Amino acid sequence: MPMVTILYHSFAGHTRKLSEAVEKGAASVNGVEVHRIEIVGDDIVKGRWQNAEIMARLDASDAIIFGAPTSIGDVSGPMKCFIDATSEIFYPRKWADKLAAGFTSSFYPSGDKLHTLHTFVTFAMQQGMIWIGHNAARFEEVEPKIYEPASINRLGGWIGVMATSHPWSSPESFPNEADLSAGYALGRRVSEATIRWTYNEEVSDAPISGLSAASRC
Repeated sequence: MPMVTILYHSFAGHTRKLSEAVEKGAASVNGVEVHRIEIVGDDIVKGRWQNAEIMARLDASDAIIFGAPTSIGDVSGPMKCFIDATSEIFYPRKWADKLAAGFTSSFYPSGDKLHTLHTFVTFAMQQGMIWIGHNAARFEEVEPKIYEPASINRLGGWIGVMATSHPWSSPESFPNEADLSAGYALGRRVSEATIRWTYNEEVSDAPISGLSAASRC
C-alpha cells in the first residue's frame, strides 16, 4: 500500500494543528497508509538531528509532506537540523522520485512564509524528489476574504499551504478553518498523486509509430 508521511515541527502547537488537518486530508483517500511524525528537540544532539526509526519510516514512504513554522524568515531550527541530517542520504539518492509537499505557519499574512516553502522545495530537489503544489482556491470571490475564515487558500500559497498563527493565541483559535481546509486539501491531493505515481503500469519499449530512431532523438 502506498505510504504518505507528514513530518513536521511545531513550537506552540499551531503547526501541529495544521499537520493534523493535512493528515485528515491524506487519510481521506482510500488505499493509502498515512503517518504523522513530529520532530522533537530530544532528537537533536550537539546540533545534529538523529532518529534511526523515523529515518527508516521516511525511507519507506512514497511521499513526504514537510511542515514547520516560519521563524525569522525560514524553517524553524529543529527542522533545519533535520534537513542537514539528511545529507547522509544525498549520495545514495535514497529519496529520489519520492513525492514531496509542504506547509508552514507564522504570525503575519506574509511573514516570509514563501521563503520557508522555497527551503522545502530546494531541499526536495536536492534529494531528487518530485514536488506537489497546492491547487485549491475559490476563484469566484472578487475580493478574497484574507482575514475571514470563508476562503480556502486565502493567502494564495500555490507552492504549499500558508497559514497564520498568532503566537500568543491558543491553537484552538489559530490556524483558522480556511487555513485548515487548505491543509486538508493538500493532504488529499498528495495521497491522490501518490496512488497515481505508484501505480505499476507496464511501459512499452516499442518504437513510436511513424517515427524513426533519428527523428526521436
